[in-house]
Amino acid sequence: MSSSGGRLLVVDDERNLTLVLEAMLSRAGFEVLVFNDPEKALETLETEPLDAVLTDLAMPGVDGLKIIDFCREYRPELPVILMTAFGTMDSAVSALRHGAADFISKPFDQEELLAAIRKAVASSREQAREPRIVEQKAGLSKISEGESLGALVGNSESMQEVLRLLTKVSTGDSTILLTGESGTGKELVARRIHLQSERSQGPFIRLNCAAIPKNLIESELFGHEQGAFTGAVTSKPGRFELADHGTLFLDEVAEIPMDVQAKLLRVLQEKTFERLGGVKLIRSNFRIIAATHRNLEAQVASGQFRDDLFYRLSVVPIHLPTLRERVSDIEPLVRYFLRQACIRVNRIVTSISEPALEVLKGYSWPGNIRQLENVIERMVVMCDGMTLDLQDLPEDIFKIRDTAIQESHRMSFKEKVRLQTQEVERRLIEEELQRNSGNVTRTAEALGLSRKGLQLKMKELGLRKSGDSEES
Repeated sequence: MSSSGGRLLVVDDERNLTLVLEAMLSRAGFEVLVFNDPEKALETLETEPLDAVLTDLAMPGVDGLKIIDFCREYRPELPVILMTAFGTMDSAVSALRHGAADFISKPFDQEELLAAIRKAVASSREQAREPRIVEQKAGLSKISEGESLGALVGNSESMQEVLRLLTKVSTGDSTILLTGESGTGKELVARRIHLQSERSQGPFIRLNCAAIPKNLIESELFGHEQGAFTGAVTSKPGRFELADHGTLFLDEVAEIPMDVQAKLLRVLQEKTFERLGGVKLIRSNFRIIAATHRNLEAQVASGQFRDDLFYRLSVVPIHLPTLRERVSDIEPLVRYFLRQACIRVNRIVTSISEPALEVLKGYSWPGNIRQLENVIERMVVMCDGMTLDLQDLPEDIFKIRDTAIQESHRMSFKEKVRLQTQEVERRLIEEELQRNSGNVTRTAEALGLSRKGLQLKMKELGLRKSGDSEES
């Protein structure tokens, strides 16, 4: 059975309530797996594909917090919504800081519950398209926290420079702005900074601003009081409140509407705010790490992003290079993702052939590290032996390669020479950019070109998107 609404696991020791929830959620278009025994629910969590978990907080034996702990360790992509009849704000805030995606008070409002579940499913599916931090599967050796972030380690100079920056900024408390294309590992960098900081024992709270409807972003950031708007049947803390003594990671910060940007600026300056519909001033001690794949300077110039907020966020800017700018990192990344994919899908594949590796090195990787990780997992699933080979490559990557070969047979000699020359130029510039940490001025000097000449050549070869920072 499949469902367009999403696949949910519901856990509650009250059988009558789970019958009601199963009927209600099925009518709303969800596929529902129901458990009255939390121990059996944990067994299912190990193996079943799911979009979200809905669980009671207070249950004998395995309670809701233990289910959250299990998901954080083994299924970090799964959002968990807690239901509680003991709906004090303290217990709700504690649960949210513990890692719950949301909480619902019993007796619950049907529309509020459905809205929370839909939001959780949307977040889960967004997470599935992002680079994942891989965790242990049952019966296999656990990956340490440091190793789970190992995808950030690269041999290229550009990645080593990023890691050097992380060491410097982690010990302080400055606001950080991470930039780079989608799939370059911005959340992994944010988590690394948090784990190396003095706030590592505090919460790491994440908000993907692009995944939240614009009319709900203010409530997500600052929280709301009961009755603040239609559907606000209970009071809820916002992400700033939850991030007290920890780190708040604002992913895709460029998507925040202009009217909310003004309020965000005030909170960053004063570290105080009120919930929507509230009058009580709340103080929170948080550190902000923001991220975007957009060019914020261009958005400031076009009036789409406040300049004062931009300067407040970019105290320490860190630009993450694309995978095509760090070709030398592809081999170690492939081997890293190969090990993790084997753990995820419970397969034994020990190596990759040189021809298959060369094809991966020659691909442009528009989806960056995220795409590479997904391709390696797909190859591991399709592989019949213990070595990944050409026949295991996804068809779309081979299709691009084959199309290029076919086109080359129809080219004139002059056109073939031109393309070969461009390829040599591209590789030389990429290698020099890596050696100079992406600095255009130093790269131009090393290649014996003027700065403007190199910029024009990079634009011609598609090495830098128009409007990108020239120095990063």
